Amino acid sequence: MALAGTANLTAPTTSLRHSSRKLSSRPRIFTVQASAVEIKVGSPNWALDSWKLRKALQIPVYPNKEELDSVLKTLESFPPIVFAGEARKLEERLANAAVGKAFLLQGGDCAESFKEFNGNNIRDTFRVLLQMGVVLTFGAQMPIIKVGRMAGQFAKPRSDPFETKDGVKLPSYQGDNINGDVFDEKSRTPDPERLLRAYTQSAATLNLLRAFATGGYAAIQRVTQWNLDFVEHSEQGDRYMELAQRVDEALGFMAAAGLTVEHPIMTTTEFWTSHECLHLPYEQALTREDSTTGLFYDCSAHMLWVGERTRQLDGAHVEFLRGVANPLGIKVTLIDVLGSQQLALVFVLQVSDKMDPKELVKLCEILNPRNRPGRVTIITRMGAENMRVKLPHLIRAVRQAGLIVTWVSDPMHGNTIKAPCGLKTRPFDAIRSELRAFFDVHQQEGSHPGGVHLEMTGQNVTECIGGSRTVTFDDLSSRYHTHCDPRLNASQSLELAFAISERLRKRRIRSGNNFLNGHQEGGSVV
Repeated sequence: MALAGTANLTAPTTSLRHSSRKLSSRPRIFTVQASAVEIKVGSPNWALDSWKLRKALQIPVYPNKEELDSVLKTLESFPPIVFAGEARKLEERLANAAVGKAFLLQGGDCAESFKEFNGNNIRDTFRVLLQMGVVLTFGAQMPIIKVGRMAGQFAKPRSDPFETKDGVKLPSYQGDNINGDVFDEKSRTPDPERLLRAYTQSAATLNLLRAFATGGYAAIQRVTQWNLDFVEHSEQGDRYMELAQRVDEALGFMAAAGLTVEHPIMTTTEFWTSHECLHLPYEQALTREDSTTGLFYDCSAHMLWVGERTRQLDGAHVEFLRGVANPLGIKVTLIDVLGSQQLALVFVLQVSDKMDPKELVKLCEILNPRNRPGRVTIITRMGAENMRVKLPHLIRAVRQAGLIVTWVSDPMHGNTIKAPCGLKTRPFDAIRSELRAFFDVHQQEGSHPGGVHLEMTGQNVTECIGGSRTVTFDDLSSRYHTHCDPRLNASQSLELAFAISERLRKRRIRSGNNFLNGHQEGGSVV
């Protein structure tokens, strides 16, 4: 995990507008060195609280403003969860993915919860991401950028602020950092103290992830030890062990040839965190001015995204995000995929198929006016057939505007259906079909497929149907643990990783971009 860089550990300036540093009519410009290229960044007429002058959607209404202000003041005094230097390094890695020299693997829970918070769950999800990283690295022969939907992914956007059951109307459940999912007045009333618990859980989660990433657990020499027990004797487990043994033999060859296998690149891995930028008061409270560059970073996560319901060009969320220097996500989504069954659980900066490609370009220009490589990642979620029709137009519009973006596929959200038993699920075949369409379109357009964004877990759940260890509709209720959207289990995640790896291998062979031909980029092996 990248630990370089520093951040101001003192309380942030809560309002630039009311501080001694006044906003000038000219933008404040800073110079940062990244990948040996000098890039200038700065946001004109932006302040830490300028989002409050815009319309802010999806912000909970707290009954006691004084209590909320007290909690936010406490959060402002807390240390940052992540550091600016780590976010800058992630941006550099994503810039490589934008030009086909790296691949993003982003995955984790739909929404984290207080109830399921424990070290084993964190370890198992991290372990599956490590396994998937090995599989993808082997096929692509390029660095795999591992980003977790972890350590802060709590909030849930809702289509309706209220929910009615049996004539009782209460606020909708918006995530454990805001209120509870139990349908009673006490649980559904937004509670500011939950923000403190979310901060504590996020910090503890990242602390454990750092230990796993840098403390020897992620060492490539342990590649054969990462299999989860319930995957071990499955088809995907066997395929993984066969690959792991080949990696192990390669390491033995390196050692015999006198090449060190104790180098940090072999014993550690880089790992970053991400979540939706939804609760703006919380995000502002954790934003810090970086002491090395003077730029502002939202130190609640390395990478942030803004959702379909909050991506208005003149809205509060876009206003806030244009001023922070973190890498940002844009998700291209299809509205009405499920008709009346769609449940408005949407993540990352989302752009519907009804959106004019020109509007997508404008959104990119607002969030990345200086066209910094790695700053903007566009994550598509449309369903396979719509992907083939809609994505080419978006790729062409972005290309014609001269914008540098990283294209990523989220094959999960566009394929949610309702099972006969009433539970939400996702067919594995539909997920795989959308990924296939994603790669086909990029091959057709001559652009770079830069990554995949998945909702998955290391737990042995039965939430998505299909896969080689077939989960049927009848199996769903046996281990259906999500309180949000259905997730891939470890076996299904590995199976998908093998399919992506094969597609990346074929792409590499077509381009002649092999390791022995001189293709080698910086970054972790795993």
